[in-house]
Amino acid sequence: MTEELSTAKKRKFTFPSAYTILAFIIIIVAGLTYIIPAGKYDTNPQDGAPIPGTYHTVEPNPQNISDMLLAPINGMYGLQDPAGTISIYNSGDLYGAIDVAMFILMIGGFLGVTMKTGAIDAGIAAVVKRLGDRGKLLIPILMIIFAAGGTSYGMAEESLAFYPLVIAALIALGYDALTGVAVILLGAGIGVLGSTVNPFSTGIASGFAGIPLTDGLPLRILILVVGCALGIWYVMRYAAKVKADPAKSRVAEQEAANRKHFLRSETQTEAPEFTTRRKIVLLLFALSFVIMVVSVIPWIDLGITRIKTRYWWFGELSALFMVMAFVIGIVYRMREQELVSNFVDGVRDMVGVALVVALARGISVIMTNGLIIDTVLYWCEQALGGLGPVPFVNVIYLLYLPLSFLIPSSSGLATVTMPIMAPLAQFQGVPESVVVTAYQSASGLLNLFTPTFAVVTGALMIGRVPFSTWWKFVLPLVLILGVMTMILLSIATIILTSGA
Repeated sequence: MTEELSTAKKRKFTFPSAYTILAFIIIIVAGLTYIIPAGKYDTNPQDGAPIPGTYHTVEPNPQNISDMLLAPINGMYGLQDPAGTISIYNSGDLYGAIDVAMFILMIGGFLGVTMKTGAIDAGIAAVVKRLGDRGKLLIPILMIIFAAGGTSYGMAEESLAFYPLVIAALIALGYDALTGVAVILLGAGIGVLGSTVNPFSTGIASGFAGIPLTDGLPLRILILVVGCALGIWYVMRYAAKVKADPAKSRVAEQEAANRKHFLRSETQTEAPEFTTRRKIVLLLFALSFVIMVVSVIPWIDLGITRIKTRYWWFGELSALFMVMAFVIGIVYRMREQELVSNFVDGVRDMVGVALVVALARGISVIMTNGLIIDTVLYWCEQALGGLGPVPFVNVIYLLYLPLSFLIPSSSGLATVTMPIMAPLAQFQGVPESVVVTAYQSASGLLNLFTPTFAVVTGALMIGRVPFSTWWKFVLPLVLILGVMTMILLSIATIILTSGA
């Protein structure tokens, strides 16, 4: 009996799943609606942006148990606003997570059909054979590509489609699932952190600050380049350790299960033959992503008119991958029942990811309906008064970290805060472009690990990486990136204010 008790005490603590973490956050945030005073800013009728100096308290709307239970459901369907208490600047959440969830499910069906053709396994085997000892070059190449997507148009939910393929390729090269997750999540995330012409964050923030998108561009390019270099170094350093000794992998206990899950041809003695038909399937597979990227980028906002801006979003993208799944199945000559079965099996694999997205959006529902976001913003406004230029920029950067937790949407955060922060910066003698850069860098940094950001929770679910493992892995890099950004913001502020 004594030995059994001793064994029980030594039993290792198991970190809760993403579902439990998000549910716990919903409970905490709901509790805060009883503590934080309810308040609102008056808003501009043209764009719904808050007007500085108009904050006032309102009748509280604390969120009870019923509200907490309904939060994930409302997060999926969208906020209900019969009393008109939700400002236009929260309209990004009004539509809920159903569009993102459907996109994820259609991606699952698309991958389910494609994987059954054996084309991905055959293609990965061909890439591994061709790269040989140079396989490690795939890491910086992919991270730069995803960073380009992040810095140009804020690549986020769209990246979820790439995880199964990239993780499978890197596992086949001798790395692990965590490396695959890091390549995409950190690549695209650091790109967003160093957004240069991203119209959904930098563009909106610059508009509300009353400055051109190009203001502050050199500083943002510098943050992007240095951030990418640090991220690539960090991931390659970890990947080299795993390659040399698989036991040093942070997900070593899942190695066999991950190989079976991501490399579905592992049960065969040889990789599938890379036939002409499979090559055509891979071309259609790649074409699907090219169409996606071209169709979502707002080319006209970037000053490019030769490529038509289509303004596609998750509805159109879901239809794209659904159609391409069936095109691939027909080209591979699958029977009707086999094609449908493979598609449904792929959708089933992604159901958990879609549910996580709804839970994450439920947190925004609680905060918005609880009327506490504007109060937190007002407290930030009060804390920034009377600071010198360099302390002001660093404090505003640090304040944007918790604000990014409360409002994971970068465009929503810009709309809510920039009409207040930009005038404060002008009063302190700080260029508005530096404040825009501080906002986007802080938002991008927090969205590398926060569970309220659906892309993080979705990526970890797809990669089968526990939250605790990801946090232990990424937090040192987050600290490095944060210090780097604050140093560059301080230097830029000194140079710009001294020349004013």
